[in-house]
Amino acid sequence: MATLKERVEAFLFEEAELADQHAYPQWLALWAEDCQYWIPCNDDDADPQTHVALVYEAYSGIEDRVRRLMTGYAHTQSPRTRTLRVVANVRATLRDDGLVEARSVFNITAFRRDIIETLAARVVHHLRPEGENFRIVRKTVYLVNNDGYMSNITYLI
Repeated sequence: MATLKERVEAFLFEEAELADQHAYPQWLALWAEDCQYWIPCNDDDADPQTHVALVYEAYSGIEDRVRRLMTGYAHTQSPRTRTLRVVANVRATLRDDGLVEARSVFNITAFRRDIIETLAARVVHHLRPEGENFRIVRKTVYLVNNDGYMSNITYLI
């Protein structure tokens, strides 16, 4: 029987692989309908209700982002960015409210229009157990360079 950490690692690896494969409907299916996705800008502790964020979306916003990526109307992704995500240093704890808190780090290598770039981040997922699997309730991505120059990061679904 897999440990909680092993199950969480498998889930995070699957999420990364689906994003890299541009398997957007399958990636979207990992999210709970009451979810929140946040990528802070300039300050990791800024209140997303009162400060600018790179991404601060509920399920409907994530769904809209996926729809644009699938229809070709995301002009910033024409041509599509090719990505490889590496997820590491995974830690998982069961919270008092029944959610699983997963902390990890990731690197994304992205290539588009003859430019290659790398992003690094700490990530915190709050996952709702559903049988042997999970749904993402909250995902926060703390980019190392969230207060510096960033090029086109629309591939950060």
